[in-house]
Amino acid sequence: MDTNVYVGGARHFPNKDQADQQKQRPLRHGVAPTVTEIHSDVLTNLANQYWAPHSTLPKQPFSDKVINRIYYTEIGTKFPIRRIMLLEFSQYLELYLWPNFSPSTLSPSYIMSIVMMINEKVRQKVEVWRVFREQPAQVALFFHAVKEAMKDENGQFKIKEQTVLLTFLIHSFNSLEEDIVRTQIQHTVGLGIWRNLLPAKLNSLLARNPRLSKRWAGLAKRESKLSARERALRENDYAFLPKLVTIFLAVLSEISAEGAVKLEEVNFCERFLELCIDLQAQLPTRRFFNSVLLDYHLIVKCGQSGLTARASAEGHLFTELLKMVQFYSKFEIEDLEGVPLTQSEMLTAHYDNVLNLQKQCFANFKELEELALASISQVDSRESLMGYLRGLNNKRLHELASQLHLVEAHGEVKYKSSFLLEVLVSHHEKRTSQKEEINNMPLYPTEEILWDENIVPNEYFSGEGCLALPKLNLQFLTLLDYLLRNFNLFRLETMYEIKQDIEDVVLRLAPFLASDASTQFRGWARMALPLAKFAIVEVAKPNVGKNHPSRVRADITINLDIRREIASEWDSLRRHDVCFLLSIEALSTTPSYSAKKPFLEQVRMRFIRGCEIEGYLDEEGRVVQEGFEKPKYKTRMRTVRVYLDVNQYQTDMEGTIKGSEDVYDSFNILLRRKPKENNFKAVLETIRDMMNTECVVPEWLHDIFLGYGDPADAHYSKMKNRIETIDFNDTFLNVSHVRDSFPGGVDCDEEEEKLIKPFKIQFTGTDKVKAIPYTLPNPGPYPSNKPKENTVYFTDTQVEAIKAGCNPGLTMVVGPPGTGKTDVAVQIINNLYHNFPNQRTLIVTHSNQALNQLFQKIMNLDIDERHLLRLGHGEEALGTEKDFSKYGRVNYILAHRLELLEEVGRLQKSLGVMGDVNYTCETAGYFNLYQVKSRWETFESSIKKRSMVKKCPADIKELFPFAGYFSNAPQPIFTGQSYEQDLESAEGCYRHIQKIFDQLEEFRAFELMRSGLDRANYLLVKEAKIIAMTCTHAALTRRNLVKLGFRYDNILMEEAAQILEIETFIPLLLQEPEDGHNRLKRVILIGDHHQLPPVIKNMAFQKYSNMEQSLFTRFIRLGVPAVELDKQGRSRPSIAELYNWRYKKLGNLPHVTSQPHYLTANTGFSFDFQLIDVEDFNGVGESEPNAYFYQNLAEAEYVVATYMYMRLLGYKSEDITILTTYNGQKHLIRDVVKQRCGENPVFGFPKSITTVDRYQGSQNNYILLSLVRTKTVGHFRDVRRLIVAMSRARLGLYVFARVGIFANCYELTPAFKKLLQHPTELHLCPDEILPTNRKAGELPNSVKIIKNMPEMSKFVYEFYYTVVNRLVKEQQRLALIAPKKPAEEEKLEKIKVITTQEAVPIVDLPPDEISSEEETENLEPAAAFTTTADGVITPADEVITPADEVMEATPAKLDEVITPDSDEDGDCGPSLEDMMS
Repeated sequence: MDTNVYVGGARHFPNKDQADQQKQRPLRHGVAPTVTEIHSDVLTNLANQYWAPHSTLPKQPFSDKVINRIYYTEIGTKFPIRRIMLLEFSQYLELYLWPNFSPSTLSPSYIMSIVMMINEKVRQKVEVWRVFREQPAQVALFFHAVKEAMKDENGQFKIKEQTVLLTFLIHSFNSLEEDIVRTQIQHTVGLGIWRNLLPAKLNSLLARNPRLSKRWAGLAKRESKLSARERALRENDYAFLPKLVTIFLAVLSEISAEGAVKLEEVNFCERFLELCIDLQAQLPTRRFFNSVLLDYHLIVKCGQSGLTARASAEGHLFTELLKMVQFYSKFEIEDLEGVPLTQSEMLTAHYDNVLNLQKQCFANFKELEELALASISQVDSRESLMGYLRGLNNKRLHELASQLHLVEAHGEVKYKSSFLLEVLVSHHEKRTSQKEEINNMPLYPTEEILWDENIVPNEYFSGEGCLALPKLNLQFLTLLDYLLRNFNLFRLETMYEIKQDIEDVVLRLAPFLASDASTQFRGWARMALPLAKFAIVEVAKPNVGKNHPSRVRADITINLDIRREIASEWDSLRRHDVCFLLSIEALSTTPSYSAKKPFLEQVRMRFIRGCEIEGYLDEEGRVVQEGFEKPKYKTRMRTVRVYLDVNQYQTDMEGTIKGSEDVYDSFNILLRRKPKENNFKAVLETIRDMMNTECVVPEWLHDIFLGYGDPADAHYSKMKNRIETIDFNDTFLNVSHVRDSFPGGVDCDEEEEKLIKPFKIQFTGTDKVKAIPYTLPNPGPYPSNKPKENTVYFTDTQVEAIKAGCNPGLTMVVGPPGTGKTDVAVQIINNLYHNFPNQRTLIVTHSNQALNQLFQKIMNLDIDERHLLRLGHGEEALGTEKDFSKYGRVNYILAHRLELLEEVGRLQKSLGVMGDVNYTCETAGYFNLYQVKSRWETFESSIKKRSMVKKCPADIKELFPFAGYFSNAPQPIFTGQSYEQDLESAEGCYRHIQKIFDQLEEFRAFELMRSGLDRANYLLVKEAKIIAMTCTHAALTRRNLVKLGFRYDNILMEEAAQILEIETFIPLLLQEPEDGHNRLKRVILIGDHHQLPPVIKNMAFQKYSNMEQSLFTRFIRLGVPAVELDKQGRSRPSIAELYNWRYKKLGNLPHVTSQPHYLTANTGFSFDFQLIDVEDFNGVGESEPNAYFYQNLAEAEYVVATYMYMRLLGYKSEDITILTTYNGQKHLIRDVVKQRCGENPVFGFPKSITTVDRYQGSQNNYILLSLVRTKTVGHFRDVRRLIVAMSRARLGLYVFARVGIFANCYELTPAFKKLLQHPTELHLCPDEILPTNRKAGELPNSVKIIKNMPEMSKFVYEFYYTVVNRLVKEQQRLALIAPKKPAEEEKLEKIKVITTQEAVPIVDLPPDEISSEEETENLEPAAAFTTTADGVITPADEVITPADEVMEATPAKLDEVITPDSDEDGDCGPSLEDMMS
């Protein structure tokens, strides 16, 4: 891997035994302790005695002996993760360590205990600094103690402890947004650290920057005013990082190139380089530290160390980290000013360096005269410099280096020649451009990359170790740095997903060695087919200046003699879809495959190459173009033409010339991927395009985007072009609404009775505003002319958000659950459309569902639909017969044009004008100019003359020239009661006519263009005013949009907190800059960072690289002003209390306290919400049949029984949703529902059975939630997931969980404290009839208490019998139907009592093929079920075979064996939520 492109590593193995152990068993570090282990552990006993919040024992007084005992005896210097996790669960830091920390208790064990607990919180991705903010008194003392411990001048701390301290420093420098942290460490990276530079180097730096010289003098002046103690502390801070560098180099020097090595020392060195990378990657910490790092020649010393010599073993990760340090040390930025350097400026700086070297050689080193006189291009390479300088002896090398201010000038020579030589060469050699490396990099992964864990980390990352990966934190050096980090992380995350897909498919194919030693396939896979033929058909000549072909195409022949629906999927491959060519070699004639075994031990992956579909070939060998009818093939054979990666092809051919195997003669499998997951190449190309072009962010947003400057600079209040008077259009319903929206007061010049909507609001610079009512012009006499109006009574906070969105600048809106953020977004769009008719607004969302919800509300407002355009797929779910796609809008315009021309013909006829004026838009325009406008001008002139004499309403009716045309309008048009009203009616009629001609003028271009593509592009670029797309579509089509000249002025992003950082950035740059400036005027981001972030499947990228951080969340962390909506209208107030604590001031809208269904209790339940404790069933709680595939049978049965009970009471199935926190439990609940309810119309299926993560953005009246885990809290400890789960229900929330586990979790305390106000046994009221008369919060007269799941199942069975009998008797009494005893008895048989011997067994693996009904969340009655030999309930025609028995399955069923292939959660092996524990 090239040193200039950091895509490096993850894991190293100190010896072969450890590497072999890794292959045998996947590592799962940091597995949480079980409940039994927690209760029996000595740490739990200590916690119960001294600090545990839920302990019933009397608390003992504080004793530092307890801390010493825990640290030295129970933890030791090995820092076992499971023991530390146990302390974290008990709230050791919050309740014992920090409250008792003081100068009198300060000790090494105390310091290390606090640091250890903070590191564990960061590892688990939970709130870290909250306890410091709440008790800040001793923060300064603690940080000072940590810094002293890190220097360890007394030798009190072992190397392992210093590594832990170093890790704490890394976390601190990555939390600079926290004031309490920043104030304690800011001086360690301040200007004062330059006192540790060589004097000559310092003087040189100060001389080049006069302004910095003044700061240097001012620094000394300020320090002279400090007390002696403060001055000493400041000096210690300045010397801290240089001291760390010295300590690091001392440890590094102890590691030899051969022999035994201490892993603790290796880990320390790796962590130190991680700290250096983090300091260099943020401008505030880089500004002065980078010069110190270069002055200490850390990179050279590391490169010549013994650890680097071990690069193939223990030193591999260290070497990769060193490459990143080297990359950032020479990054294209001016360190002091933070200004990005262009390629030209970088070359100039390089030439100056080499020229300075040549001057010194010419003046003082006659033996280097040839070097001094050579051209720069002859001496700036590593090889040439080595050749010139190698002839100097040690003393002369030292003299040259000292004259160049690279080493100290005086004293004896203490450096080796090899060191001095490397210092000189590395300082003057030409650096390779990162852009060139990226441009020459193949975008498709290969077999060498995919299974190299030093490049693509595996899924078992626990957060303990260090990785050579870029991080996405708060700040970036430049836009190039931003794009590079995101490019590498996005590429690696995609590689990880591709690797999972390939492993899944290959195991399903079950390759084996045939008798002729060829590889054949016993199984089948939905997403892969064997190749019948592969041939390269074109290798085009290279473009000028390139060394690779301009295009490489190949033909692939496959046989679609497979199931019809799967063949249809293959036939649906479209242009630009990405596929993979695999060369697979079986290792045995009778192999046994299992997903639980290491993949590469079961099969050999010889080659993997990506390709891009051009299209299928017809029978004559021509590519079938999209949009044309597909040809009818005579056979099942298909040939598809593909583009190959030209960079990869060139590399492969060079290898073949050198004797390597021909890659392109070995392929035997073609693999496709799901379209939603297969957009990576287009996204990577888009990022690469932005690196190679001028990337311009609006000036007012640039600094904030990179994380610098005042976070409020882009707020509308600080913008020079802010709007003083805003037309709010139909935002306000009445004048009272205006007054409620501005609590500071409203002034009005008009009388009260004239204060009628709409209103303009003038902002006077004070709290008071001025309301200016105005009257809309008469739009015309027809009912269709009346504009649609807003009906939402916006709150004052929502109005503030709308006001901010109408103003130029950056608008951030935090929308807690149910606060109407979509309504706010729609109203902002509506106001922008009317206030700025010449501006265009781009709408971007994360999902098609959110885009459709937004679009449907936009259609209900007064926005002309000809100006609406929705790009991308998913438009079919819009819920309207209208087609808002590009071609749908073109068809609408063409059809509407004909309708308008008919109106023109009717107008022509009413005026008695001869000719064919309604033939085209052009002829209609002439008709308007010469006939319509002239008549109106005559009318105006005549009315004006008569009004000078007398204003008579009859004159208007008499003179109005278009009375015949409006004869079909509601009559009378002119009432004759008021001259002014009749004149306004006449003007309204004329406006209606002119609107027709204005639209025809807009449509005129569509007449001139004959191609549908040209019309669609014109619509996109010119006609549409509001364009909507998903962030994925924006990334896929950016190149085409820029090429077309797409323009927009405003961008609004919904679900912004769920969009990846790079996917938020790309939509900002879908247009070329104008005169070097971005024309964007408004950026409006709407989201909620307290809910779940973007989905990242690989834990290393999610936890270590922070790839899950959205741009919205980063802006919030930076302190960018945001409007937080503060009134929710979704949940009952009682349910809202379960999550409103997470927000600043989240109240309730009036309707949730006044509407009947919110005031009425939930029929059949004692409480609106309840936490139900679920014990083990048959001694089993949670189970894990596959890695991270968690299930809990007891909870599944309990939840389904509760659903059945609700249906028996009369609840609608569409009002009920079942949620769970794991995919394994979701599949189990679906199986139980199908078995218990699927064939019984009394129950049916609930609206949805899905996971909490997938249900974000949706809600329902009643939620049944299963938390699954009984050993540890798992990933539900993430408060964001808790907030989503608690906020999905409107009227009822019933949580099924192991109470003892979740109630003791510190992060979940606010919600579970509220949940525990009610009993943990399910309280039912089966005697109530839906709807009940009982009020919400009112306890019922009689209650049935359910103690456990078997009792609930038995009760539901009996209750069902009672309900059915009652219904049968009632029907018999009414003589509506004859009694049908056998059928009812048959249904009763399907509802069985759950005993200790009988239940739905836990499903080992979910089905591979999920029905389309499930994918759309509409679960229909299932097919008949059968039972396998191990008792697993499955559809009768789809028996699931355990993965470890794959070879005993029939080939046709292999695709159902390994892992679930697809469901609506996008499962492909363990999902994100399954892996987050």
